Amino acid sequence: MAELTLSVLAVLLAALSLAGYFSGRARAIATAGGDARGLHSLPNFHGWSAVLALLLPAAAVLVLWRLTHADISAGGLILALLAGVAALAAVVLTTNKETRARNRLEMAMKGLLILCSMIAVATTLGIILSMLFEAGKFFSRYSWTNFFFGTVWRPDFRGNSDLGFLPLLWGTLFVSAIALAVAVPVGLFAAIYMSEYAGPRLRSTVKPAIEILAGIPTIVYGLFALVTVGPLLRDWFAQPLGLGTSGSSAMTAGLVMGVMIIPFVSSLSDDIINAVPQSLRDGSLGLGATKSETIRQVVLPAALPGIVGAVLLAASRAIGETMIVVLGAGAAAKLSLNPFEAMTTMTVKIVSQLTGDTDFAAPETLVAFALGLTLFVLTLGLNILALIIVRKYREQYE
Repeated sequence: MAELTLSVLAVLLAALSLAGYFSGRARAIATAGGDARGLHSLPNFHGWSAVLALLLPAAAVLVLWRLTHADISAGGLILALLAGVAALAAVVLTTNKETRARNRLEMAMKGLLILCSMIAVATTLGIILSMLFEAGKFFSRYSWTNFFFGTVWRPDFRGNSDLGFLPLLWGTLFVSAIALAVAVPVGLFAAIYMSEYAGPRLRSTVKPAIEILAGIPTIVYGLFALVTVGPLLRDWFAQPLGLGTSGSSAMTAGLVMGVMIIPFVSSLSDDIINAVPQSLRDGSLGLGATKSETIRQVVLPAALPGIVGAVLLAASRAIGETMIVVLGAGAAAKLSLNPFEAMTTMTVKIVSQLTGDTDFAAPETLVAFALGLTLFVLTLGLNILALIIVRKYREQYE
């Protein structure tokens, strides 16, 4: 019934909007003696002003009705229509050649932009609060000292669990560091080549080819790590060096993840380097510096804030990756410096603790929210660190 009511409301509002648009437009022209040049605002602005007068009150009544009633009934439909039609009639009847319809539309667009901004802020606050509440429930059932300083991860829904956070943190940072060690130099050097050395034809071919890597599903990368990269590293490096016999390892996941996030570094860095004013390059070359010296001492320092942002985005992408780690690194939570051993990350354990037939109120399930909150704080710390670095180096060029 609610779906039918909304459908009827949408059709009626669409028809009334069309009628209101032409009514407001015609009314404005009529008050100007048939000459649109005598209007304060263009006729189209008057038409859209009438449409807004219909839709905004109807939408407001509909929202209030939904907040105070279980569903949207015929009464809510009628009330919304009456409010919209009354507002439409008031605007059309009071429209004249001096009406500032353009100002109304600009205010409406400003309000829409503010609303969109508030939705983004409210969503962020909702995420934080949901994490805090559920993490609070977890810490009321499990010691925070055992969680943050424990070195053993062994969940047991029978009540004898060790939920140490450190092995997961180490696995997350270790795999992400390997990925960044691959992606940052490769992506940055590719960006320098495309922006400073490559011709337009080669650039137009190479850049889209690199960006294709970002469009490959992560499950495909995971399968590539499981079937190809893992056995290759095991047979060529791990076993000959006596470092392990498993194809699932931090090195496997890190290498494949590094390939996946190369476009995040290369494309953004390329755009940032291209945004450096040409006058800086010309001045450096005019003083006798070579092209490579200009890139090292002028272009890269000037583009450093943007490059730091690109690396930060890649780091956040690496920290939040799940499927590649599941298939490439395994699920073993351990503290080890051996990159050829199986490891796991926080994101993998968040998924594993929330899947299956589990008691949602148990600490073994609620620990996923504690991990999520910790991951959020870790990412926030990276953003703050990057902001400090950006501000420090920007002062030299502003």
